[in-house]
Amino acid sequence: MAQFPSADFGAATERFVASWAADISERAARAHELSERVAAMSATAEGADGAVQVTVAASGAMTDLRLDDRVLRWRADEIAAEVLAVMRRAQGRLAPQVAEAAAETVGADSETARAVVGSYESRFPEVPDDDEEGYGSWGGRGR
Repeated sequence: MAQFPSADFGAATERFVASWAADISERAARAHELSERVAAMSATAEGADGAVQVTVAASGAMTDLRLDDRVLRWRADEIAAEVLAVMRRAQGRLAPQVAEAAAETVGADSETARAVVGSYESRFPEVPDDDEEGYGSWGGRGR
């Protein structure tokens, strides 16, 4: 069995620990950057030919609602349905943004990316723009 002089072993151990600590620090910095980027995200969607526009924060909470004067001709339940449908579309746009940020910071195949992106995909599934669960499903009444 080969033996290393204790000075070489000690130096190799120190290099290994320093490299390991640097790697951990680098990963933490990238995870922090991802966290900051995600926290600053928002997504906007519109429906009913632009009569309803909703912006949501990274949390999925609505941060802005814009209603065109055309909604004044709708019933209250029609407005509510359209706002909720547009909000779901806006929320569904968050996961792709998070996936892009994760790929650029921690790497798309990292465990961190899979966990963060998976969380967004399950909480806010993508809703196609042509999926009219809101006002469009009312059959055009009130227009």
